[in-house]
Amino acid sequence: MKHPSGMSRRALLTLLGASAVTTPLLASPAAAARARAGGLDDPAKKEIAMQLVSSAENSSLDWKAQYKYIEDIGDGRGYTAGIIGFCSGTGDMLDLVELYADRRPGNVLAPYLPALRRVDGTDSHAGLDPDFPADWRRAAQDAEFRRAQDDERDRVYFNPAVRQGKADGLRVLGQFAYYDAIVMHGDGTDPTSFRNIRRRALNRARPPAQGGDEVTYLHAFLDARVWAMKQEEAHSDTSRVDTAQRVFLRAGNLDLNPPLDWKVYGDSYHIG
Repeated sequence: MKHPSGMSRRALLTLLGASAVTTPLLASPAAAARARAGGLDDPAKKEIAMQLVSSAENSSLDWKAQYKYIEDIGDGRGYTAGIIGFCSGTGDMLDLVELYADRRPGNVLAPYLPALRRVDGTDSHAGLDPDFPADWRRAAQDAEFRRAQDDERDRVYFNPAVRQGKADGLRVLGQFAYYDAIVMHGDGTDPTSFRNIRRRALNRARPPAQGGDEVTYLHAFLDARVWAMKQEEAHSDTSRVDTAQRVFLRAGNLDLNPPLDWKVYGDSYHIG
């Protein structure tokens, strides 16, 4: 998953040193809410989602430039790399490299699989240094490795977020709020994981699929997200919520329709 700082890599390193759907007249409120929920998985909306996340994680809208990215940002999770911040210490990098080895046997990263298994759950570079970063960048020149990054991003983060968002009757912005949360916090069992952020929001408001008001529920979810971010000192800057997602919500832009203007960590961004 992404580093837990919630800050762009640049900022962290500085700190460290669709269409309307007609529903039957007698459809239940939950069914009607699900039917109204547009898709963040629409290609144009997904591209916006990738750019929004990259603005926070990479201080850039050019998310496709990040396939080759790799460094240890000192967050206790070893190497952080690729388009979604796969980490050597959290298991998702291991899963990615295993997938790549299945699809491209004998690739340049395959020899590191034993080391990646050993360092999983730690910040250790044992068996990875000194050549792993350079070999990661070499692998990123391979379209098969780039596809593997896309597929793991979707399997672990994007698809579960969109699926849950649609089930809750949320439109594109709500689905994105879920995606951004699961990218940063993962979906484990700890109190600040995505599922527990959602549970905290459900204690305050109901989503549309349960007959609730979408805007009210999303404010509750973003409040819970801010709470989760502030549990770690490095999360104290919550502008990716306050001056990005909350801006769209207050404007009533529940479908993330361009033009979009927002700020993250004081930097301004625009999608026309």
